[in-house]
Amino acid sequence: MQHTLLIVEDEHQLRSITADYLRNEGYRVLEAADGEEALALSLRDTVSLYILDWMLPGIDGKGLCRRIREISPAPILFLTAKSEELDKLTALELGADDYMTKPFSIRELAVRVKVLIRRAFEMNGRSSGMPTWMAENPVLERGRMLMDPEKHQVYIDQVPVELTSTEFKILLVLSRVPGRVYSRMQLLEQAMGVEYAGYERTIDTHIRNVRKKIERNADQPEMILTVFGVGYKFEVAL
Repeated sequence: MQHTLLIVEDEHQLRSITADYLRNEGYRVLEAADGEEALALSLRDTVSLYILDWMLPGIDGKGLCRRIREISPAPILFLTAKSEELDKLTALELGADDYMTKPFSIRELAVRVKVLIRRAFEMNGRSSGMPTWMAENPVLERGRMLMDPEKHQVYIDQVPVELTSTEFKILLVLSRVPGRVYSRMQLLEQAMGVEYAGYERTIDTHIRNVRKKIERNADQPEMILTVFGVGYKFEVAL
């Protein structure tokens, strides 16, 4: 299966060089110079992964990320000249799966794209994009929540909830063994893979995003609980 990438970058030369490199890696690559063009392409084509510049004319990267999340769960990787930790965490809170700061290594970008594609799509011959233990899980019923790993669906009180690929996997790791406490590193390795070692603190941002989507009150969570000094655990909420 040839995956389609969409690069949204207003600097023509950088966009062209990046697109050509990724095409040589075997991807089908679409290019957009601004957010409006990117959204139009998204509605006409099935995009497997988005690469977004942070600063764009018209709809900026943050706004575009929000719009994409309304129509697609595909992985989003931000390229940004902003190197402050707050900016990186903001990207994750918006629904992005990864980020790189400019200037960047195009080889590292290709590796990160490969990892995100592998996480989101075909692993072990399955289209669910999950490790075998995830894909083979039966439907999980956890109080108010129902998870179907094969269909990549979550329901809270029978209402469907849209989670990104990363958010889904983190929730699945936590909920398959209610009450078990996971450290950030354990969650990172089981949900995202060892390639992301060193990114433990990004788990906190993903957890906040999941809580906003599944909890009655994200500030007073009932399902995903913090175990101070250790990590997180899942409790069944009725």
